[in-house]
Amino acid sequence: MSGVWVFSNGVYRLNPQADSSDGKQGSSSKKKVLVHLPTGKVVSSYSSLEQILTGLGWERYYEGDPDLFQFHKPSSIDLISLPWEFSKFCSIQMYDIVVKNPNIFHVRDM
Repeated sequence: MSGVWVFSNGVYRLNPQADSSDGKQGSSSKKKVLVHLPTGKVVSSYSSLEQILTGLGWERYYEGDPDLFQFHKPSSIDLISLPWEFSKFCSIQMYDIVVKNPNIFHVRDM
């Protein structure tokens, strides 16, 4: 069983409502979205993300893992690696994009 352990009144207890895997109330269960700040639009597909990243100087990277959708920037050593299916695009990859493109993207709760 997974969840969040809570310390209350000198006792540790498992709080199953904070479990992110079952979709209940915990704050970690909120779905995240990647927002392109200049337009204010949510990135809803890899084709739209690729268009934005290409405009920022990123290029598709084909030499890596064939199961990943990857981008690199020729002027740096940075590499963005994403799962091949957009439905598996999660907040970890979103934050990676935000860090590598400051002031361009933001991650928000849906």
